[in-house]
Amino acid sequence: MKMKRIFIILIILVAAGVLIRTGLPTVLEGLGLHPEYDGQRYLLPEGKALIVCTSHDRLGDDGDETGVFGSELTAPYYEFQDGRMSVDVSSIKGGQIPIDPISFRRFIRTESDERYLADPAFQEKVKNSLRIDGIDFTQYDIIYLAGGWGAAYDLGYSKELGQQITEAYAAGKVVGGVCHGLLGLLLARDENGQPLVRGRRITAVTDKQVEQLGISITPQHPERELRAAGANFESATAFRDMFANHVVVDGRIVSGQNQNAGAEVANVMMKVAGGTRR
Repeated sequence: MKMKRIFIILIILVAAGVLIRTGLPTVLEGLGLHPEYDGQRYLLPEGKALIVCTSHDRLGDDGDETGVFGSELTAPYYEFQDGRMSVDVSSIKGGQIPIDPISFRRFIRTESDERYLADPAFQEKVKNSLRIDGIDFTQYDIIYLAGGWGAAYDLGYSKELGQQITEAYAAGKVVGGVCHGLLGLLLARDENGQPLVRGRRITAVTDKQVEQLGISITPQHPERELRAAGANFESATAFRDMFANHVVVDGRIVSGQNQNAGAEVANVMMKVAGGTRR
C-alpha cells in the first residue's frame, strides 16, 4: 500500500512537471508576455538597420548578471532581416554584448530567441558587435535601441550615442526602440538644439513596472527620465505592467513600452522608413 502511494505521488509529480514545462509558456503568453505578433509586416529590401545595445553586464558594481533583454534584440533583428534589410549590431563599447540570462530561461524565451540560439552568424555579430563611435549612424535607415536593465547604466549617459542619434535624425532617419533602450534618446537634440524627446509622444518601461519587479537599483528609470526631459510619456497598464504592451509613433520616432513590443516596433519603423507591405 505504501509503495502504491509513493508511485501515485511520483506520477502526480511527473505530470505536474510536464504540465508546467508545456503549459506555462502558453499561460504567460495569454497573460500578455511576448504575445505573438500578428500585425502587418513590411519589407525594406534596400534598407539598412542598426541595432544598438548596452555593454553593461551587472546590476550595480557586483550584482546579478544583466545586459540586453534577449527578445528586445532578437525579435527586431529577425523582423528587419526577414524584411530584407541589412542588419548591423552595435554596442556602447563594442565586442561581446551581455545578454540577461533570465531572458533565455525556458519559460520566458521566445521563438526569436530560439532562432538566435541556432544562428551562428547572428551570434558572431553579438560576440563582435560594432563600437558605436566607429560607425556613421547616418548610413542607416533605421536606428533601433534595444533595452534591458543594462541599458540603464550606459545608453542614457553616452554623449557619443546622443550625438550619433542627433545627426541621424537630422538626416531624416527613423529612430526608436523599446523598454530601457529609449534612454538612448535622452542626450539627442533636435534641429533647434532642444532635447529630441521634448514635446514628443513616447513610451518606455513604466515606473510601475520597475517597482513591481523590485529593481530600483538602476541609476536611470525610463518613465522618470523621459518625463524630466520633457517627453509626453504614455503607456498601457495591466495587473503587472510586464504584461502590458504599447507602441507609439511620433513622426520618425517609434517607441515600444517593454519586451512585448519588439516585433511591432521593428515593423512600424520599416513602415515609417518607406517599407512596403509583405
